[in-house]
Amino acid sequence: MPEIKVKGMSCGHCAAAVTRALQSLPGVSEVQVDLAGGRVTYQSAAPQPPEEVSRVIKTAGYEVVAA
Repeated sequence: MPEIKVKGMSCGHCAAAVTRALQSLPGVSEVQVDLAGGRVTYQSAAPQPPEEVSRVIKTAGYEVVAA
C-alpha cells in the first residue's frame, strides 16, 4: 500500500475528509489514516499519479509533505 505524509490533519473530521478525497480517485478502495503520525496509506487497483494524489488532498484542505 502506498504511504504518504499529510500535514494539517488533527481530528476525525480531517481523517474523513482525506479519506473521501482519496476515494474520489478511480480504483482507490481502502484508505487508512494515522492522525498521530500524519501518515495515510491507501489501496488502489491501479497506480495513482503522485500529482493527482496531491491535488485531491490539497483540494480537501491539506498538504502532502515530500518524503
